[in-house]
Amino acid sequence: MHAPPGAAHLMGLSAGEAATLPAVQVLDRLGVTEAGLSGAEATRRLAICGPNAVRAHHARALRVLGRQLRNAVLVLLAVTAVISFFLGDSTNAVIIGVILMASVGLGSVNEYRAERAAQALHSQVKHTAVVLRDARPAEVDVTALVPGDVVRLALGGIVPADLRLLTTTGLECDESVLTGESLPVDKNVAPVPSGVAAAEPACCALMGTVVRAGGGTGVVVATGGRAAFGRIALGLGQRQPETGFQAGLRHFSVLLLQIAITLTSLILVTNLVLHRPLIESLLFSLAIAVGITPQLLPAVVSTSLAAGSRRLARCKVLVKRLVCIEDLGDMDILVTDKTGTLTEGRIGFVAALAPGGDADDRVLLLGLLATESDLPTEAASAPGAGLPAGGSVAVGGNPLDAALWQAPGAPAHLAGGYTRLGLLPFDHERRMTTAVLRAPDGTRVLITKGAPEAVLSRCPDVPAGAAGTLRAQFAAGSRVVAVATRPAAGLTVPTPADERDLILAGFLVFLDRPKEAAAASLRRLAALGITVKIATGDNPLVAEKVCADLGLTSGGTLTGTDIAALGDDALAAVAETATIFARVSPEQKARLIRLLRRHGRDVGFLGDGVNDALALHAADVGISVDTATDVAKDAADVVLLEKDLGVLADGVAEGRRIFANTIKYVLMGTSSNFGNMFSAASASAVLSFLPMLPGQILLNNLLYDTSQLSIPTDHVDPEQLHAPSHWDIGFIRRFMFFFGPISSLFDFLTFAIMLGVFHAGPELFRSGWFVESLATQTLIIFAIRTRRIPFLRSRPSVPLLAAVLGVVAIGVALPLSPLSHALGFTALPPVFFLALTAMVIAYLIMVEFAKKVFFAGPADRPRTVRRRDRVHHVQRRASRFSHPGPLPGRTGR
Repeated sequence: MHAPPGAAHLMGLSAGEAATLPAVQVLDRLGVTEAGLSGAEATRRLAICGPNAVRAHHARALRVLGRQLRNAVLVLLAVTAVISFFLGDSTNAVIIGVILMASVGLGSVNEYRAERAAQALHSQVKHTAVVLRDARPAEVDVTALVPGDVVRLALGGIVPADLRLLTTTGLECDESVLTGESLPVDKNVAPVPSGVAAAEPACCALMGTVVRAGGGTGVVVATGGRAAFGRIALGLGQRQPETGFQAGLRHFSVLLLQIAITLTSLILVTNLVLHRPLIESLLFSLAIAVGITPQLLPAVVSTSLAAGSRRLARCKVLVKRLVCIEDLGDMDILVTDKTGTLTEGRIGFVAALAPGGDADDRVLLLGLLATESDLPTEAASAPGAGLPAGGSVAVGGNPLDAALWQAPGAPAHLAGGYTRLGLLPFDHERRMTTAVLRAPDGTRVLITKGAPEAVLSRCPDVPAGAAGTLRAQFAAGSRVVAVATRPAAGLTVPTPADERDLILAGFLVFLDRPKEAAAASLRRLAALGITVKIATGDNPLVAEKVCADLGLTSGGTLTGTDIAALGDDALAAVAETATIFARVSPEQKARLIRLLRRHGRDVGFLGDGVNDALALHAADVGISVDTATDVAKDAADVVLLEKDLGVLADGVAEGRRIFANTIKYVLMGTSSNFGNMFSAASASAVLSFLPMLPGQILLNNLLYDTSQLSIPTDHVDPEQLHAPSHWDIGFIRRFMFFFGPISSLFDFLTFAIMLGVFHAGPELFRSGWFVESLATQTLIIFAIRTRRIPFLRSRPSVPLLAAVLGVVAIGVALPLSPLSHALGFTALPPVFFLALTAMVIAYLIMVEFAKKVFFAGPADRPRTVRRRDRVHHVQRRASRFSHPGPLPGRTGR
């Protein structure tokens, strides 16, 4: 009977302290047995210790507001408005203050909504661990682990907390996340001698490390920020490296800053030379700087990404970070595994065959004996544990093993007569499982099952018919596992060196049928301009059969042996055309992806196993599934709730829609804003008065930007989704300098009408230009949003249509409203609106002709360029891969 732990030890022990104690004493200190905690006790401890997470991802309104207020131009404008107020220009100061508050408010609301969307995504990406609760294995969310929980570790899992190991079976852990050492570390249960320093003791498994081989059990001694990795993560902070999408936004902002500084300086100097008041000139110059900047770009981007994330979630696609949505849309090559994506992922046992191809039930019995069955903890830790009598494999079972136990007629009752003495679990280098058993007659036998190539290489004499049997099964698309045996007198626990001198018993044949919907999904991906390549550990004949059944034309097949024999340059050339890569190792998958990316391709990789983590890490966008191993899910950018290429195609299309709508706003803002601000700068140099007051410029900009907040809801022409589009600052610059002057041309026409026809004074001039400027730069969205000519062939969304027409109506009404005098406006003559209508129609027609000219030249067609900054990419991958499992921001609650 264990005494309840003291208050201090209820929070757990440090791994270093637990490592020096025998496992029995650690259990006693934690007040628990090897049967684990009861559900009630686990709930009580969770309330005291808190969730097993370093940080929770929470949307905080004040933090969002703080980011909005850290805009240097807005701060400078606010200071200038305050100075203006104290110098007597209170009306303009109040107008600027109201506009600044509205701008900050709109930006904050939209960014906060995006943060809430990100929080919802974090709450959906879950990690589970197998623990003993009420003496039975159960899957629980890793955030619910508490000190005293007994956890089971399996191949590919991420250690969810700091554990003192209780049992191990060939357990090896990759501790590079803590130590930087790439080689796995052997684990055992022996305590570290007192007085011996050990940063990563062999009898402990530490949070964030990865199970690379074997398995075992351990008791949780520390969780969350009290674990070794948790302390490191808290010290590092949580700033995420920049993605390619964010880098594009930053480069775009630099471009606008350069233009704004040039125009502002020129205008300020010109006004001072003309002896205009300093405050008025400064306010006007700063208003121009704000006017040329798409002030609500962060809000538009946040709104697009947040809305996109919600649509993707409905499509069963979760993104780890909102900005990864654009990365998903960038993809032009997808490298995927076969099982579960092209096939159903439900492996069924077909037959047990002797080497010559005849049915042989003995091979099925040997296969059952060599499964990694999930035994109760007490039995698993004791020599001579009996095998389960049949039924299904428990939590964490291998799907091939599960298929064996569930096969009709499986001789499970015969397996009960054998006693397992030792087990060497499967790993992705050996590709085999080996067990030593005591037969009912008392003799000992070693049984090995695994990949046929690996097993046959350890058989000195292979029967003549074996090769033909294998070829026939592979050609039929079957998965085949070879089974071999040898006597094992005196052997208890096998090692890799014991997997020798084997006698081939036969083959276990499984079938994973192609998905009915996979062919249609492959056609959808092809229509999106994505080339699909298959990387599998399976036999090349099996992969070729599946691809042929689904209509995926093969450009050639490479095996792992072929890949190993090729240098990087030769492999990169062949990989561009090859479709199938079979019998490839994890390192070879990652190498292929790196070489494809070196040639300027945006490569996505879809995988779900521990052997896929390196490739997920190397890809431009790593994609995994909700049922994947922990290490695969955490190495990925995107998690699919359903392993289906159709779901992935939905995600890619949504990523491209979001980017297309973001670029609409960018092109709109840069062209029309540049044109209007250039017009203002030119007019201020020749007029005896300012062409528009600073407050009027800011009000114009706010109304215009408000209408553009509905762009994320807009439809995107199907032809814009057929290929990825990337940030191209040169293209944006050319667009701005091509279409901006067209906007200025109609501004100058308005100036001529106001001065020459209406003989306008300052108030009437400003009123007329305010209305014309707002109408033309807002309505032009209907032409800019599509490359179709005429633009009427493309239908905008209802919210965009309503927002644009509503803002134009407000702009027309302001000079006629009671606010007119306070804003510096005056009523316009009715004939002006006839001229305005004619100018808007002429402007739209001219822009349509300009589109035809601009998009006709090869230099101004949208280019597929590499926009990824490799340094940022490597930093992002390292950050993503080193924050596994139950670590920063995983609770989302």
